[in-house]
Amino acid sequence: MPRNEPTEGTDGWDGEGSPRRRKAVRYAVPVAVAGLAAATIGLVPAFAGSGSPDLPKISAQDLIAKMAKSDVQQLSGTVRASADLGLPSLPGGAGGAGALGGGKGGDGGSADPQSKLMELASGAHTLRVAADGPDKQRVSIVDKAAEYSLVHNGNDVWGYDSGSNTAFHHTAPEAGKHGKQHAPKDLPQGLQNATPQDLAKQALQAAGDTTSVTVDGTAKVAGRDAYQLLIKPKQTASTVGSIRIAVDAANGVPLKFTLTPKSGGAAAIDVGFTSVDFAKPAASTFAFTPPKGAKVVKGDEAGAAAQREYGKDGAHGKDMKAVTKDMGGLNVLGKGWTSIATVKGDGSGLPSGKGEGKGKGSGGDAAAFLDSIGDKVHGSFGSGRVFSTRLVNALVTDNGTLYVGAVDKQALVDAANAAK
Repeated sequence: MPRNEPTEGTDGWDGEGSPRRRKAVRYAVPVAVAGLAAATIGLVPAFAGSGSPDLPKISAQDLIAKMAKSDVQQLSGTVRASADLGLPSLPGGAGGAGALGGGKGGDGGSADPQSKLMELASGAHTLRVAADGPDKQRVSIVDKAAEYSLVHNGNDVWGYDSGSNTAFHHTAPEAGKHGKQHAPKDLPQGLQNATPQDLAKQALQAAGDTTSVTVDGTAKVAGRDAYQLLIKPKQTASTVGSIRIAVDAANGVPLKFTLTPKSGGAAAIDVGFTSVDFAKPAASTFAFTPPKGAKVVKGDEAGAAAQREYGKDGAHGKDMKAVTKDMGGLNVLGKGWTSIATVKGDGSGLPSGKGEGKGKGSGGDAAAFLDSIGDKVHGSFGSGRVFSTRLVNALVTDNGTLYVGAVDKQALVDAANAAK
C-alpha cells in the first residue's frame, strides 16, 4: 500500500503555513446534512472495508483544499455509528445518554430532536441520511423496534418517533418572509453532526500551530477510494490521541471520521458511511405527513412551556448565557486542544451531606454519588473532585468553581492553581 509520508514543507502540514493554508482549514465542507446533537457519535473501524487503493500521492495541504472546495450538495446513504466515551452511570439506571439529558420525559419528549438525538451519545446506531442542498435534509435512526426520523424541508422541521407515534413540528420564524426558506435558528444542534463532513469541519477548524496534520495512506470506505488525513494534537496535556478522516478521492467529501483517545482502546468518536450515493435524492424523501392518529406537538409551544417551567426554578426564563453570567461568567483558559472552560462558583461548594446521615437525605445522596465517581484532588487552590470520561475531564472545586476540557487531570489542577 503506498503511504503518503510527509516531508518538510511538502506533504507535511503542521498548521504553521501561509494564510492560504489556514484559510483552507477554516472553511467548511459544503455538505449540510440533517444531524445529531452530540459530537459524540462514531463508527467502528471495521466498516472502513478491506483493501487499500493505489492512489496518486497528495499533500495534506492539497487534501484539505480539496475538502474545502468540494461542492457536493446532494447525497444519500447509510451511516453506522457508535460511541464509547466512558460516561458514568447515574443512580436509577440512567446511562451516559441520560447523563446528557436524553430520555422521553416531557410532553412529546420522545419526538423532540433536542431530547431524542442525545441518545446517540452512547452505544451503536444505524442511520439513514439524505441531503439535497441547504434546505432539505433527513436523518432516520433505525432501532430494532422503532424508527426516529428528523426531516428538514424548507421552513419546516419534523421529528417523528414511530414507537410512541408522536410527531414534533417546528416552523422557522422567518417562514414566508422575503420568499426565502430558512432552517429554524433555535434547533441548530439538531441539524448538524450527523455525518463525517460535519465532524471533519469541526476538527479542521481546531487545527493551527497546536496541531500536526499529515496524509497517512489510503482506504476503502463504503466502496469508494479515499485518502486518510491524520490529525494529532502537539499539546501533550490533550486527551485526544488522534483524529483520522477518510476523504473521498474523487470529490473531497469526508466519508469516515475516527477519534481515538490518547489512552488508547476503541475509538471514542468515530462516524462513517457504510453505503453512499451522490445522486439527487427523490423529492419524496423530504416529504412528511404525520401518520393517522399520531400526537403532534408544536415545537414553539413546547419551547415556551419549557422556558416558563425553567423560570419556576428561580432562573426567571433566562437563557444559559444569562445563567452563566450570574454564576460568574464562562471563561476559556489556554488555546488549541488544551483549552479549559471555567465557570466561577458562588462559594456554596459541593454538597457534603453533613447532618443528613450517611446515605440519607438529598445532601447525603449527592455526596455519596460524587464519592463514587469523582477523584479527590488537592492544590494551592484548595481541594475538589475530578470527574472523568475517556475524553473530557472536569474539576469541581470545593467552592463550586468548574474547570472542564479535553485535557488530563493535572492540566485542570494546574489551571485551578494558576487562577486561585
